Amino acid sequence: MHSPPPTHPDSSPPANVIYRALPRSIWVLGFVSLFMDTSSELVHSLLPIFMVSVLGASVATIGVIEGIAEATAAISKVFSGAISDYVRQRKLLVLLGYGLGALSKPVFPLATSIGWVFAARFVDRIGKGIRGAPRDALVADLVPRTLRGAAYGLRQALDSVGAFAGPLLAVAFMAVLANDITAVLWVAVVPAFITVALIVFGLREPEPAAQGPGARRRLALADARRLSRRYWLIVALGAVFTLARFSEAFLVLRAQSVGLALGLIPLIMIVMNVVYAAVAYPAGVAADRMHPRTLLVVGLGMLIVADMLLAAATSPRLAFIGAGLWGLHMALTQGLLSKLVADAAPDELRGTAFGMFNLVSGGAILLASVIAGSLWSAFGPSATFIAGAGFAALAAVGLLRYRPRSRTQEHEATT
Repeated sequence: MHSPPPTHPDSSPPANVIYRALPRSIWVLGFVSLFMDTSSELVHSLLPIFMVSVLGASVATIGVIEGIAEATAAISKVFSGAISDYVRQRKLLVLLGYGLGALSKPVFPLATSIGWVFAARFVDRIGKGIRGAPRDALVADLVPRTLRGAAYGLRQALDSVGAFAGPLLAVAFMAVLANDITAVLWVAVVPAFITVALIVFGLREPEPAAQGPGARRRLALADARRLSRRYWLIVALGAVFTLARFSEAFLVLRAQSVGLALGLIPLIMIVMNVVYAAVAYPAGVAADRMHPRTLLVVGLGMLIVADMLLAAATSPRLAFIGAGLWGLHMALTQGLLSKLVADAAPDELRGTAFGMFNLVSGGAILLASVIAGSLWSAFGPSATFIAGAGFAALAAVGLLRYRPRSRTQEHEATT
């Protein structure tokens, strides 16, 4: 393997002061993610159990619902990303997306059938799809290239704080409300609407003229052909990573299957997201300085170990360790992949690039979640996590064995 391209110490601030160089709107986007994830993860930490124990759904059904929901989000991202490139009003699309997510939250506690849950998840994921690509493109619009890893890492870190705050609130309110899942789901409504207020009053985006050369006058599918080979290699890499990591709903179900008490099941998501939040920002800073392949391979290694521990788990202790390593994998890889997409895309096609990336990843997570649910129903939970470890191992081997024919190609394929 070639050594990484040399870094330039003067091109970015020292690591301990980088966060001060990030603009206010990056922090606003981070706190928007924090509050919405608090709401969403409170729901998601209880929803699989709610569907199984209250609504009588099967695990295979949950796998299909989760896969379709995530694929819906991915498809929506293609259109919202391209539209944000065209109209140059990313904030409006971000607000619409988060607004739909907020409006879906009251539907979960009102649900009396699996159809209601499916409809709410569908609307919620459409909202996620609408906001995802414009938000990720806006992060890149707001900061220079040398701070993108740190910016994406900070947003992911705050997102993950919300992702463990939500399950923590679920545990607390399950205790206060005597394990009444329906009542606890109402708590999620409050942080969702705080998110909308933050966007309306706190988020500022750059003037359109500062976002890229030239104005977009029309939307065209031919724009996808302007994205480089380097970009499409990153898209393929993201899809392989997603195949190796199915929906986190299966972590919740695994916690239940090893005997964790109903009121404590959200702790599994707390553990995962505490690790994710703690490591995401340092990993983002490292992504601005290190060779990407190193972080990606280490991240896959963490996922393999996590899956094997979850497959072998016979007690909550092993499940918690596996969930923590799962969070470490996410921290090492997710912000980095966003940085790679932003670096590979032309400024005027940045939203489109994130949309296409997430479309392909969404198709992969649909396939992965359906496979995971089917394996669980047919062979038990261990088979699901062994299959995940197998996909991750294949991805790691491919990443290690891949050798571009020249140093230039090496740089294009991995940076």
